[in-house]
Amino acid sequence: MIEVVGVIFEEKGSTYYFSPKHLKLKENITVIVETNRGIQFGKVVKKSFYIEQKKLNTPLKNIIRIASKQDYYAHKKNLKDAEEALKKCRKLASKQQLNMQVIDCSYTFDRSQLMFRFLAESRVDFRLLAKELAAIYKTRIELRQVGVRDKAKEIGGIGQCGRQLCCSCFLKDFDSVSINMAKNQNIALNQTKINGSCGRLLCCLKYEDETYTKCRECLPKIGEKIQTEDGEGKVVSIDILTKKYSIEIPRIGIVEKSVQCEKC
Repeated sequence: MIEVVGVIFEEKGSTYYFSPKHLKLKENITVIVETNRGIQFGKVVKKSFYIEQKKLNTPLKNIIRIASKQDYYAHKKNLKDAEEALKKCRKLASKQQLNMQVIDCSYTFDRSQLMFRFLAESRVDFRLLAKELAAIYKTRIELRQVGVRDKAKEIGGIGQCGRQLCCSCFLKDFDSVSINMAKNQNIALNQTKINGSCGRLLCCLKYEDETYTKCRECLPKIGEKIQTEDGEGKVVSIDILTKKYSIEIPRIGIVEKSVQCEKC
């Protein structure tokens, strides 16, 4: 077991784990940490707890120190400068007629890197843009293409359920969602019903997929032939949530059956 704390670098952002390095850290305290991008300013959202080392996907880096007032002011300046850099990048991209939409920009705490995230329908040759930005800001430039889900997360909105978009209020990571999940839940494959505000499949299709899969194990498949007390029939429909299915039996018609399922 190894001691870790959870840290975020932006509101609604993903949680990353670091070694507290014997520091006593409470939730909502700001810290300076070492990351693959460089030195970063972050906020503790999960206080110290223990986790099995094998569950960590990447080597654990350290919390360098608790942030001071000077660190906080430096961070605020970085945010302000990043806003100006974002405006400049958008102007340069427009001037170079690049088919891309730059959505945000961020400095590392030590200003060793300036990263821009953008949306684009296809690959973009941004080498000239990166060269011009590097000449202006005298630091390492990274331009990263992201998906429309990231844009929806940034903007926010109201989903079909009438609630705030999951990605903009609590969903930290985007799991893969497939059309088979909609089929598994017997949802009509209507794009207006199964696609979210971002135009991609609804993230919530993932939430109940495991439960539907378990319940399906108790039910026969559509088209399957089953022997009943009324004779042999073919399964023509199933209702997963009520654990019922309908069988078409010759000379009798449609007969509804139910099952007792301990898995759901």
